[in-house]
Amino acid sequence: MSRVSLEGQVAVVTGAARGVGELLARKLSARGARVALVGLEEEALKEVSGRLHHDDSAYWYADVTDHETMSRVAREVKERFGKVDIVVANAGVATGGPFADSDPVAWRRVIEVNLIGSAVTARAFLPVLTESRGYLLQIASLAALTPAPMMTAYCASKAGVEAYAHSLRAEVGYQGVRVGVAYLSWTDTDMVRGADQDDVMRELRQRLPWPSNKTYPLGPAVDRLVAGIERRSAHVYGQWWLRGMQGVRGYLPALIGTVGQREMKRFAPRLRGMSSGLVGAGGAADEAARATHRN
Repeated sequence: MSRVSLEGQVAVVTGAARGVGELLARKLSARGARVALVGLEEEALKEVSGRLHHDDSAYWYADVTDHETMSRVAREVKERFGKVDIVVANAGVATGGPFADSDPVAWRRVIEVNLIGSAVTARAFLPVLTESRGYLLQIASLAALTPAPMMTAYCASKAGVEAYAHSLRAEVGYQGVRVGVAYLSWTDTDMVRGADQDDVMRELRQRLPWPSNKTYPLGPAVDRLVAGIERRSAHVYGQWWLRGMQGVRGYLPALIGTVGQREMKRFAPRLRGMSSGLVGAGGAADEAARATHRN
């Protein structure tokens, strides 16, 4: 599909305070888009908004799992900019470690943010996207294509969000709304760096087969996302080789099930005492926001 100019379009990016969301917001702004930033780190969002190339931007503090809040954000973005052309459901958190020893609250929160939060975002913005015949890009992951031990919550959330987005595409396409799914492998973000702080998680990842054992630079991956948005693509791949994974994904659960058992046996003596909370600065921000809300 030919590219659509982003000049003057209004783009909403969730999880925009850091990482993929921050850089994506900056690159969309540099191409002329007016950007609405959504996330849990108000000061960081303010700083990102102030650095955007296009000076017509704004930010909203919001938990993407809160339907009432996100519905209000959608109304306010429409009032502020007059329309919404693009929504990128990017907000996400992660946790790692053995399922049996996992923190049930953190495990559930990964599902809530990554899957439920994405659906809440779409539900809130679909009316305005229908008006503009716009585009929703759902950020998924390599974890949607292949299972991995020690990542049960994250893999479940990303497999779920991929299936949900494919289903949604079929529902809203006749209304002119396009839905895309973006896949990213290990990309240099606070989330990945946070996971790598655990020696076992880092070593397990390094033992994956090439090219899935590398950490990829953020810039080129986000450039691919921007190109996908310009094309309103159904599938966007942050790293070149992920497209090829689609053709073999049916074989991967059995393969991972066999190889994974061997690796888990190797690392079993070191698994006790692993951190089971949310990883990275984004995870810390999510936990802080929920603690404030509880108080």
